[in-house]
Amino acid sequence: MPIDLPVSWQDVHVLAKTLSFKLRESGKEWTRVIAVTRGGMVPACLVARDLDIRIIETISVKSYDHQSQTQAKILYAPTDLGTGKGCLVVDDLSDTGNTFKIIRDMLPDATYACLHVKPMGKSMTDVFVVESTQDTWIYLPWEDQDFPPISKHQSALT
Repeated sequence: MPIDLPVSWQDVHVLAKTLSFKLRESGKEWTRVIAVTRGGMVPACLVARDLDIRIIETISVKSYDHQSQTQAKILYAPTDLGTGKGCLVVDDLSDTGNTFKIIRDMLPDATYACLHVKPMGKSMTDVFVVESTQDTWIYLPWEDQDFPPISKHQSALT
C-alpha cells in the first residue's frame, strides 16, 4: 500500500538548508544552479541563496502527468552549459532517476542534488537529504493536488 508523505513549507526550508550544508561539505564549488522545473525551482532558489550563487538557470523536463510517470522529455534547456562543469542541478525529488538521467546525458559533469530520493533514483543523484521507499508519494506544498493533513507526529524530516 502506498505511503503518503506530506511535506510542509517549513520542512522544505529545513531540507534545503540541510542540502546546502551537505553540498558545502563536499568542497566543490559551482558557478550556477540549474533548477529542474517545476519541482526543483523552490529548492534551487533556497540552495542558491544559501550557497551565494547568483546565476540560476532552468531546465524544463516533463516526466509526470499528474501522479503518473511518463517518458522523461526535455522541453527547454540553456544552450551554453557545455558538459555541465560548474553546474549544480537541483530538483525536489529523484523518483525513478529518469529526469536526472536525461539531464546527465546532456550535462555529464554537473552535480545532481535533490531533497528526496527513492531507491530507483538514487544512482542518478550525487547529494540528497531524505531517502524514502519507492512506494512513498511525496506531497510538496507547491503542487496542486489533494494534500493530506500533516499530523504533529508525521514530518518529511523523520
